Amino acid sequence: MNLILLMLMITILVSTLLITIGFWLPINTPDQEKVSPYECGFDPLGSARLPFSIRFFLVAILFLLFDLEIALLLPTPWATQESPMNMIVWSFIILMLLTLGLMYEWAQGGLE
Repeated sequence: MNLILLMLMITILVSTLLITIGFWLPINTPDQEKVSPYECGFDPLGSARLPFSIRFFLVAILFLLFDLEIALLLPTPWATQESPMNMIVWSFIILMLLTLGLMYEWAQGGLE
């Protein structure tokens, strides 16, 4: 019980110390560029009705797709302990689908 209280006090002390240093240490020199709002590459002070490039959203969707691939394939080594061949087949199917989608996007010129 005493060890837990000691560890809790040390954790609170170190956290408070780091937060305090984090507030005092940085040099804050705001200028016009730093204080202006930034909205995903769009000019926030201009008209909201300007046309935008769809390529920005295409790149974002491709990023999400390959991020999903990593999320699906990351637990594969741990899941293969039960039935290795089944998981390898499913991992291969997922990789092939994503690779075919990437090749199609590339052939259509969506990555240029």
